[in-house]
Amino acid sequence: MNGVCKLALEDGTVFTGKSWGAPGEVDGEVVFNTSMTGYQEILTDPSYRGQIVTMTYTEIGNYGVNSEDVESFKPHLAGFIAREPSRISSNFRSNAMLQDYLAEHGIVGLQGIDTRRLVRHIRVRGAMKGVLSTLDVDDASLVAKAQASPGLVGRDLVREVLPDTYRQWTEGLNEWTHLEKSEAASPRPLDLHVVALDYGMKWNIARHLFHSGCRVTVLPGTASAEEILTQKPDGVFLSNGPGDPEPLDYAIRAIQGVLGKVPVFGICLGHQLLSLACGAKTYKLKFGHRGANQPVLNVRTGRVEITAQNHGFCVAEDTLPSDLEVTHLNLNDDTIAGVRHRRLPAFSVQYHPEASAGPHDSHYLFADFRELMLSCRT
Repeated sequence: MNGVCKLALEDGTVFTGKSWGAPGEVDGEVVFNTSMTGYQEILTDPSYRGQIVTMTYTEIGNYGVNSEDVESFKPHLAGFIAREPSRISSNFRSNAMLQDYLAEHGIVGLQGIDTRRLVRHIRVRGAMKGVLSTLDVDDASLVAKAQASPGLVGRDLVREVLPDTYRQWTEGLNEWTHLEKSEAASPRPLDLHVVALDYGMKWNIARHLFHSGCRVTVLPGTASAEEILTQKPDGVFLSNGPGDPEPLDYAIRAIQGVLGKVPVFGICLGHQLLSLACGAKTYKLKFGHRGANQPVLNVRTGRVEITAQNHGFCVAEDTLPSDLEVTHLNLNDDTIAGVRHRRLPAFSVQYHPEASAGPHDSHYLFADFRELMLSCRT
């Protein structure tokens, strides 16, 4: 934990700190997350594949880690950066220290740098390619490696986090993943069948679908429309996932094949893929939206929702087809945060209503999906 670790950016900027976690060398897109808590969920969110994540909150790790607050079976991000790791773990649910968890899973970490300076640099220059290393401490060598690294644009990172096969999801919400313990203890009867297309799905999404009364069949995101419809679903869910949505032609074709046949609900990458399937285009944001405090305007109700977000790409408003109407807007930069099809039963949001960890303002979207499926049954 006391060895030298360096972060080199493609523009030649180098940060020198101390190692935190596993030794090694990794490349990825350097981004930041503004959440104060939820670091274990961030580590295990497959959407962070190919990224080196910087936490803006200064002290990270004070409540340790546990076996329940995970969003997949292992961490997926390339590297992890924090100003100061906590030296203690103080929480009755904790069963390990964060730095031990990083080391166990081979995650290279950097601590002790001025994370505020790094975040301000990214906000001005944009998210950029970087290399994190405890093995090579030569600045020029690391900058050259960062410049030669592949980045995210044009890469299919979904195939790196796909499940191997289909499965039935049977885990509901518990008292730690829901606002109200009484509601978490009383899920609806399983009277609807949802096929969830897993492009790198956070597990708390599946928990919400199950809790709302859905029998959930999880299929790999490479499933074809025929494979999806063979399951005879009442609805299809499009999950979050990593990277650039435009190379995922197999996913776009599958969505086009189910649109109009069953209700569709998408989150994050699923939102982008639904929009692409309807004829829109996407583009890369300067530094993305990542954190649990992002304000979104619900255009249909006029209410402001505080949301959890994690994405570096966005649907281009000037390419939106007439079939799609904007339902939500990100209030930080007025980018599209939600759409609904005008003729077909399909809608999506760019943020994470399951919010683990994060606010619960948008849980209603799972109920909206349920009502849409029920209305299409009759």
